[in-house]
Amino acid sequence: MPSETVASPSREDFFLDLSFPEGDLRLAARRIGNVGVGPTLVFLHEALGSIGQWKGFPEDMAAASGLPGLVYERQGHGRSSPLSLPRAGDYLRHEAEAVLPAVLAAAGIDRPVLFGHSDGATIALMYAAAFPEQVAGCIVLAPHVMVEEETLAGIRAADQDPRAPEIRRRLARYHGDGTEELWRAWTETWLRPGFAACELRADLPRITCPVLAIQGEDDDYGSDAQINLIAAGAAGPVEAVFLPVCGHQPHLEQRPAVLEAAAAFLARLH
Repeated sequence: MPSETVASPSREDFFLDLSFPEGDLRLAARRIGNVGVGPTLVFLHEALGSIGQWKGFPEDMAAASGLPGLVYERQGHGRSSPLSLPRAGDYLRHEAEAVLPAVLAAAGIDRPVLFGHSDGATIALMYAAAFPEQVAGCIVLAPHVMVEEETLAGIRAADQDPRAPEIRRRLARYHGDGTEELWRAWTETWLRPGFAACELRADLPRITCPVLAIQGEDDDYGSDAQINLIAAGAAGPVEAVFLPVCGHQPHLEQRPAVLEAAAAFLARLH
């Protein structure tokens, strides 16, 4: 008999129009499945990320877990409103405590499971610390909870790499005319003297939801210390996964392993 196949969840691209005291934002977003009905996966991309750069991973994760999903692009990314430079030093906390709550409200999500990568992982943890009663769980890949020299060295190397102009040309496929501003926002903000926007160690005890933290052992932008700090400091249960032969993008470099670990975590969660 032929094996049964799991139908891919539906998806719909749309825009979220949000208003803040400092101005209005239009953020590009994608619904996967029936968003807002029960727990919903909310995907938070990396510093140079976009919906397209997830490479279909949110759809795969939604299918593997049976949960709906929301993916959106932060200001300055993809088709969302452009950035204004210089970027504020506390931009990650603003994203976690002001923008993400507005996104969730606009999308009708009241029980998110946050799935963050790199900067997005930091935003997920900051949200979980600020709103512990609102979040069902966090899955964080390559998170930053403190500024490490490894991270700064990786950014310096990327910015000084002779291939950087070509990398930016490839990024323009996703970010269009905003690519140069986004690159500058990444490098100039993180390399600014005294930058500490990802500092989260004092907030960790306020995280009470279950956390799955995944780190590539060959990550050029962070070390195992980040995961160990989360495991030691968070009040809720933390599962740590360290992936060999894996750099800064576990969901792309070790996709089956991440899907398996995340699906098992979500099954235990629900």
